[in-house]
Amino acid sequence: MYRLLIALVAATLAAPIQAQVPTEPDDTPLVSLQTSDDGRGWTGVGKLMLGKRGFCTGVLISPQLVLTAAHCLFDKETGARIDASKIEFRAGWRNGRAEAYRGVRRALAHPDYVYGGYEPVDRVGFDLALLELDQPIRLPSVQPFETDPRPNEGEVVGIVSYAENRADAPSIQQVCHVLTRRPDMLVLSCNIDFGSSGAPVFTLRGGVARVVSVVSAKAELDGRKVALAVPLEKPLADLQAEMAAGTAAARSPTPGVRIISGGSGGAKFVKP
Repeated sequence: MYRLLIALVAATLAAPIQAQVPTEPDDTPLVSLQTSDDGRGWTGVGKLMLGKRGFCTGVLISPQLVLTAAHCLFDKETGARIDASKIEFRAGWRNGRAEAYRGVRRALAHPDYVYGGYEPVDRVGFDLALLELDQPIRLPSVQPFETDPRPNEGEVVGIVSYAENRADAPSIQQVCHVLTRRPDMLVLSCNIDFGSSGAPVFTLRGGVARVVSVVSAKAELDGRKVALAVPLEKPLADLQAEMAAGTAAARSPTPGVRIISGGSGGAKFVKP
């Protein structure tokens, strides 16, 4: 059994940490998508502003639905749910402007996710949320991504995220790897930092980038910095069913418990 030292990726900014280095020989470095040409095909990834509580990363999976991490919906200091009306999705945010700005009508965390109720590693498998935007985004420049079953162990994936010290534009890591696949968790060699919560993990099959997971936490695996990510299959199906049923269930945090702090088409995605 691998020993994982967990620190949840905070939705708010925290103290800088040492830059991560690739953990697989062919992992590529992060590249900032600074220009419109760089970001073409990736504007469905956006910066999720959490009122005055910081930011996460989110990804559009339909014109009106954004996928992110469930812990982004909670105030890390109090454990209280953040009012959905205070959340804003900025699609393709780059250098002070977005392709589209949308409020959030409804924010739904996975019904089995309990903020602060379990050890952090036990929460990863349910750390998923769907946000219903107040209006759909129907722009040719902002295309939702399809989702796909989780990748296999050893498979190449990529990630697009915002994070501390790179909050003004998304960054892409075109090649990282699935180190371990468990029923409740993927362990990835991908480079993440504070603010990367909810960032989409992609595979490229048939020339199309599809979302296969979202970032939940950072950890250490045998002394290496890794990313922990949520398998989508059942958790996403559960959320979609609840969203369609018009429910908004979410369990309250355990009183007095605090989590560890700090803790498509046209996309330029390199085929391995």
